[in-house]
Amino acid sequence: MSTKPNEAAAGNPPPPKRQPLWHTFVSGGIAGVSEILVMYPLDVVKTRAQLQVGQGASMFGTLMHMIKHDGFKMYRGIVPPILVEAPKRAIKFASNKFYEEKILNHYGNARPTQNQAIAAGVMAGITEAFVVVPFELVKIRLQAKENAGKYKNTADCVLKIAQQEGIGGFFKGLESTLWRHALWNGGYFGLIHTIKSALPKPQNERQTLMNNFVAGGLAGTFGTILNTPADVVKSRIQNQGSGPIKYNWCIPSMITVAKEEGIGALYKGFLPKVLRLGPGGGILLVVNDYVMKLLASKQ
Repeated sequence: MSTKPNEAAAGNPPPPKRQPLWHTFVSGGIAGVSEILVMYPLDVVKTRAQLQVGQGASMFGTLMHMIKHDGFKMYRGIVPPILVEAPKRAIKFASNKFYEEKILNHYGNARPTQNQAIAAGVMAGITEAFVVVPFELVKIRLQAKENAGKYKNTADCVLKIAQQEGIGGFFKGLESTLWRHALWNGGYFGLIHTIKSALPKPQNERQTLMNNFVAGGLAGTFGTILNTPADVVKSRIQNQGSGPIKYNWCIPSMITVAKEEGIGALYKGFLPKVLRLGPGGGILLVVNDYVMKLLASKQ
């Protein structure tokens, strides 16, 4: 007979029932679409700032100009992110859970250490990057101010890229995208457990939602600080057409930008990016956790 005390009798709650991986896919997808619908205008502002060489308009100036002159056209380029957002975020959360479980099984511990959480996040980011590259490239081309009259819509943009640059054109910036996603996911998932454990233990659902938003927001902000330089050069690499190529690999492109425009240029678009991905990271975690609990209640 086992001498292990009954957890319920000892006053400890039983371990949560493990949910199937498809729950994580569904919850991650819903969380991603929710976040992009709320935060997309800031993503457009961020991209335009990153593509500017030299001093450009402020974030608020660009945003107000878009609201005044573009109206709903500020959502130009949202189709590619919407199409990819569900699988992208689903892959983000599902692959992170998959790698985390593999790491925990290997080391035999119940909860990940910070280093293990970072490792799972980095691997999830690399997995996610392969999926999003073509969609990111089309989105960048549509968001770029200088391309306003070049493409009629998303389908026209896809067709012209295929005709002028070939299928390989859709994978420009893959290496810098790998850097961007590995850094953000490593920072994001690497901090969530630490922040949650440092917050007061929630006593009700409202406090749980608040803890998730705070943890996701802070982790999203940290991930954004880590990956913005890679994101800046990714945008520039992907906005290059079939003409002369100035930006190619991530690290050399960072050096080029820093030499020509100063170190600060590697953080162009940082304010709208962090305003999107800080609160956006909170939205992701809140919605993902809520949908996971909803799906668990239906089991």
